[in-house]
Amino acid sequence: MTTATLGSIELRRSLRRVEQRRRAVAIGLTLPLLVFLLLTLLVPIAALLQRAIENPEVAASLPRAGAALEGWDRRSPPPAAAYDALVRDLSTLAEGSQAGALARRLNTEVSGARSLVMGTYRALPLGDGLTPDQTRQKLLELDERWGELRYWQAIAKNASRWTPDYLLTSVDLRRKPEGGIERVDPEQRVFGRILVRTFEISLVVTLCCLALAYPLAYWLSTLSARRANVLMILVLVPFWTSILVRVAAWIVLLQREGLVNKSLMVLSVTQEPLTLLFNRTGVIIAMVHILLPFMILPLYSVMKSVPPTYLRAAISLGSAPLAAFFRVYVPQTWAGIGAGTLLVFILSIGYYVTPALLGGADDQMLSYYIAQYTNVDINWGMACALGAVLLVATLLLYAIYRRLVKAELSLG
Repeated sequence: MTTATLGSIELRRSLRRVEQRRRAVAIGLTLPLLVFLLLTLLVPIAALLQRAIENPEVAASLPRAGAALEGWDRRSPPPAAAYDALVRDLSTLAEGSQAGALARRLNTEVSGARSLVMGTYRALPLGDGLTPDQTRQKLLELDERWGELRYWQAIAKNASRWTPDYLLTSVDLRRKPEGGIERVDPEQRVFGRILVRTFEISLVVTLCCLALAYPLAYWLSTLSARRANVLMILVLVPFWTSILVRVAAWIVLLQREGLVNKSLMVLSVTQEPLTLLFNRTGVIIAMVHILLPFMILPLYSVMKSVPPTYLRAAISLGSAPLAAFFRVYVPQTWAGIGAGTLLVFILSIGYYVTPALLGGADDQMLSYYIAQYTNVDINWGMACALGAVLLVATLLLYAIYRRLVKAELSLG
């Protein structure tokens, strides 16, 4: 083997070692960020999705009753062994809080289950050495509601640790007591309307932001760098102000005696104060104000990269200024429009504080009900199921955006 060959082999080995060290350094620098994202993003999302299908209350509290009802057809009276198993399960609950959690969970399925379970729990023990038939008789004497099928159907339906009930409820579906899936009654189909309302408000806010941000971003892109930077500071000021402060400011401005109504009456636009608070108008105004910078920044960054000579060239070739603007300039800003629209819409569908403080009962978005189930009803399964619906909606929007971008690039 010649000296040149040996030198070539040694050079390749040296380059390989240098490349390996470079990769190790890159991995070491990005590893803390990856761990941070894993702990703060992926783990909570995985826990949310798990809790949306987890149903531990009945399965953990009534394992014997669930096993006794496993082969039950849910149409005939439950076997006497189920009554005996129920009493033994309730007797083994160590704390009243466990019985309370069980009662709350069953009460979401059947009205009246809370008082039935807690009343039975407090009345235990029923006696020693009772046969299953005697236990059944004792329970019926204690509360005749134990003879109704609906309570036993609720126990049997929730005897498994994993359930699709929360996810089905979030899209206005439910499992029938005897098996199968059906739509809920028309007067109970609330989550579909709430989801549609969420998308409607988000769409209106996004369009308003686009209509206001596009001319402003275009004007900023035509200014000198110094003047544009100074004015961009004014655009970024909302980022430095708390959302609660901005919402409180809009409450002051939009009230019947506020500055907006007084200005409209002074200018003779209206003869009496308008109702701008605690309705959808106030929600949209405040959300547009808060989210407007998220539309301006993507548009401005794209518009700065569009050469102004293209528009002048189109006009010099005989095109009308307005036609040249829409045919030559606007198509070159589709990327900014798409990014800004997607960003504002995704942020809008997750809004909670602004609609809660400025909107009425018919203006609350899906996030309001997630907070309601979390803080008031203490129903984590339902809250996580609604959160999963928002997550899926966000991923679908992003997938559609990516597909449109790829289609535009392929056509270009």
